[in-house]
Amino acid sequence: MSRIQEAFSRPSGKALIAYVTVGYPSVQATLDVVPLLTASGCDLVELGIPFSDPLADGVTIQKASFQALQNGVTPGMCLDVAQQLTQRVDVPLVFMTYYNPILRHGHEAFCHDCAKAGIDGLIIPDLPPDESQELETLTRKNGLDLIYILAPTSTDERIMLAAGRSRGFVYLASVAGVTGARDELPPGLGEFAARVRRATRLPLCVGFGISNARQAGQVARMADGVIVGSRIVNLMGDGSTASLQSFIKELRSAIDR
Repeated sequence: MSRIQEAFSRPSGKALIAYVTVGYPSVQATLDVVPLLTASGCDLVELGIPFSDPLADGVTIQKASFQALQNGVTPGMCLDVAQQLTQRVDVPLVFMTYYNPILRHGHEAFCHDCAKAGIDGLIIPDLPPDESQELETLTRKNGLDLIYILAPTSTDERIMLAAGRSRGFVYLASVAGVTGARDELPPGLGEFAARVRRATRLPLCVGFGISNARQAGQVARMADGVIVGSRIVNLMGDGSTASLQSFIKELRSAIDR
């Protein structure tokens, strides 16, 4: 069992997963906030590598990526931040990145450097499973879980392919769109989760649009993990660590109920 799968070992069996953009609003903020997130109840943290064309991200994370790039954050700096964080937290860390930075870094070098930095897995929104054989081989070689994303519009054939080749967990995007806080969960989310559940024994984690404790509790009843990003990024931008800590504790309580 990988460290990522161990993140689902709470008595409730439900994991809370946080997303932060590395370098937003500053590198130091990332180093300070991730330990706060884990101490407040997060079981796993996604570290977003800022990219100039984040096609799966909504306005909030696009702006965060832009500011991080303006701050001079590079994939190499993200690796350094990850290595520092592994000394401060004991939860799995996953890079959320697009394919271009990996290609520029070099497939083999990137996977090796991720493992050396203490990264446990990769999420690559623009890499479909039928075009990822090389990275699958290299991630396995370096002890990394490669996690695929499925959308409500995914066909049964695509669900079988992605769920069968994911490691760690399967990422379910709640909508066929981009990230961003939403007022309500989309109808049909439970049915979508049930379709994927029939295809795999891996944990299922839902992201895209979860912004409050009520939604987190709803998701926890149909999936094994709750992923929250845009709301956390917004709170980091506001600079209120007390509000962020309170928000995470509210999510944790709702999920465990």
